[in-house]
Amino acid sequence: MGRGLLALLIGLTILMSGAPAWASPLSERVDQWPAWSLPGPLKRPSTKGDLIYPDWFEGLWEVNSIDVDAPEDAPLTHQARFVRDRRGRLVSDRSFNALAIGKALLGDQLLRVEDDPETANRQIAKLKGDQRLETTVTGRRQEKLDAATFLADELVLQIMHAPGPPRLSRIETLSRYSRCGDDICADQWQGRYAPPGETLRNPALDHHHFRLRFKPLPESAPSV
Repeated sequence: MGRGLLALLIGLTILMSGAPAWASPLSERVDQWPAWSLPGPLKRPSTKGDLIYPDWFEGLWEVNSIDVDAPEDAPLTHQARFVRDRRGRLVSDRSFNALAIGKALLGDQLLRVEDDPETANRQIAKLKGDQRLETTVTGRRQEKLDAATFLADELVLQIMHAPGPPRLSRIETLSRYSRCGDDICADQWQGRYAPPGETLRNPALDHHHFRLRFKPLPESAPSV
């Protein structure tokens, strides 16, 4: 038997035996938690780029989120909505979702959230006290592992404009979503980094792990 044919048969045997498949970059990123540092496995998004979700995200959801490291804290509850853009892609209704999360966290301190009309990668949140939080996506990657599992990772630059010098930080959020019957279950890992150019090394300064569950709501449900 030729060596080439023997190698082919050995490879086929390994595949048929159920040996672990090649790990995706985002699966490896999950395994590295919490020892994250930058740069991660992310690509700079194009001006017209956005995070594209599977069809099973479409619609309005009630989201319950718990901090895995502080289970005694009350869950955070808010709404999330996913809609079709002009190209027919399913995307996050970013201003709606940011406002919903912001209201749950900050209450009436958050006044409104505005999308940049030129790109899906930038938002401005207006807060009381003449403060503005500018958020820009600087890195993104997404992976569909199978029909019921989806991973998404985004790195954002946040600039808080307030009286005094602006304050900068970078936040990476990696989410793994799975179908749970009619619901969506998710784990979410988050790391905060120093502003760009501040240090030569970029380890995460702190990190959080959240667990989320999305429950479908009728489109007529009261919203934020």
